Amino acid sequence: MASETVLITGASGFVATHIVDSFLRAGYNVRGTVRSKQTANKVRGTFPEYKDKLSFAIVPDVSSAKAFDEVIQGVTGVIHTATPFQLIVKDKERDLLRPAIEGTINLLRSIKRNASLVRRVVHTSSFADMLDMSKGDRPGYIYTEADWNPMTYAQATDINTPDIAAYCAAKTLAEYAAWEFMATENPPFDLVTICPPCVFGPVKNATASLSNLNTSSMEIYRLMAPASQPSHDMPPTLVPAWVDVRDVAEAHLKAFEVPGAGGQRFLVAQGNFNSQQIADILRDRVAEVRDRVPLGKPRSGLGDIFGCDASKSEKVLGLRYRPLEEAVVDAARSFLKLEQVNQCCATL
Repeated sequence: MASETVLITGASGFVATHIVDSFLRAGYNVRGTVRSKQTANKVRGTFPEYKDKLSFAIVPDVSSAKAFDEVIQGVTGVIHTATPFQLIVKDKERDLLRPAIEGTINLLRSIKRNASLVRRVVHTSSFADMLDMSKGDRPGYIYTEADWNPMTYAQATDINTPDIAAYCAAKTLAEYAAWEFMATENPPFDLVTICPPCVFGPVKNATASLSNLNTSSMEIYRLMAPASQPSHDMPPTLVPAWVDVRDVAEAHLKAFEVPGAGGQRFLVAQGNFNSQQIADILRDRVAEVRDRVPLGKPRSGLGDIFGCDASKSEKVLGLRYRPLEEAVVDAARSFLKLEQVNQCCATL
């Protein structure tokens, strides 16, 4: 394993940084793609103990046809996390769909052309690829790997389609395209896709700040931010399903290592949640923010909503999921550290 190198695209992201950590701790050499030298230096500083096992390649535009031709040389596996994530865009096709789909297919084509050592590609997909947003809370329904988001390309680009729905469609169509590539091109490597819902847990990426937290992390921080007012109503829950970021990282590592994972897609989820549950945990377990957190209706429960069956990931990948309380508390502690950084910068 010491001689194996894996490529991790989009290595500076919230989830990707934890994936980098998992592979480094498992003994792999990691080559990460980032958009600039400045970002590479920030990520490198996150892992000082692995300076001899972590390297970077600058890929400014993942949708460029030959963006990955050089960076995949000599790697035995590729973990593809890079994808555009914007909830407000000017052009859905230009800003969401084409980059997601073309970035994924360009990578797979590059691997087939240039990287004979690659035996597996693990693609970070999303629960958005499974969720049918038109069905709402869908009481009693259980989502599994058999489900697919039904939104089409034409629907996604429609002017009346919300940007969040277009983003979900972009993730779905990128995964569709990846599986279609595997079926039609018959490359010498296999494919695994990982589909997590809202991802909670500690922020580890050096590029993070309180002003640009990823959307899932903001689900927690908006309830404890200094501007929060306990008397305000509880905000709505974005998507009421979640998983810990450290378990998502472990899922990618196991997806690469476990022989039987090849050719499979995995729903990676701990269960359901709502904003009230997060608020209850913050008030109970993080004393520093207790007075900031909205009270809402404590212990009022989840209501009747859909469920997620992640048993396949437990059986095939051997995952054991962390509880919500651990993820929320560890996330909150990491946000408090970022607040301290902000305060220090403000006094300079």
